[in-house]
Amino acid sequence: MTDYLIRDGKASLAYHYRPGAGPTVVFLPGYMSNMQGGKALALDAWAEAGKRAILRLDYAGCGESEGVFAEQTLASWHADVLDLIDNVTTGPLVLVGSSMGGWQMLLAALARPERVVGLVGIAAAPDFTEWGFDETMRETLAEDGLIVEESAYSETPSITTLGLWESGQDLLLLDGEIGFDGPVRLIHGLDDADVPPSIAFRLGRALRSVDVQTILVKGGDHRLSRPQDLNLLVRTVAHLIET
Repeated sequence: MTDYLIRDGKASLAYHYRPGAGPTVVFLPGYMSNMQGGKALALDAWAEAGKRAILRLDYAGCGESEGVFAEQTLASWHADVLDLIDNVTTGPLVLVGSSMGGWQMLLAALARPERVVGLVGIAAAPDFTEWGFDETMRETLAEDGLIVEESAYSETPSITTLGLWESGQDLLLLDGEIGFDGPVRLIHGLDDADVPPSIAFRLGRALRSVDVQTILVKGGDHRLSRPQDLNLLVRTVAHLIET
């Protein structure tokens, strides 16, 4: 059953929280994704079987949450994540971020250092507004305020607004030290056509933690949703928590 975090003056946020043992695993979806994707549900099934705590969520304008997608920004979604973990969970957290959710994962870890004890990135895409946009795309955003593209993963076109792009440019992380000291695991497909594997290496170097492992998946694409990819994700999260 979906629960909702009701907020004054803001969109209500949909979430599923399963109480249990250990640090709470928080799954942060990618761009235009939601908490009903294969990776989120694989982790939820693992948590249910092991009586582990897990929080799945939809950003405003996504999935079952209220709000208009085109009105959201990376900064507003960051605030959504903090509102949910502050109001729904207690104790230590392990954040699992997919694609754009990997950027949100890092931002949340920096904002709540006293609570976040571990990170697992899946094709993590921090700073994608910087390395993912060429000059032509930037000019289109400046002139039209919007880019609409066909999505490889959905019948719904992918929409990028000028506001979202600008908010990303204000939240760039990769060119400085990312002040997180806990264990980090970065899973990345070698055949990822959306987020180059080099981003995983840049992220690993930027993180201050000395416990960073990058797992490269031969034949893995951006989604990393094949059965073997989901098994790898669950094993990685479980091992990080157990050790």
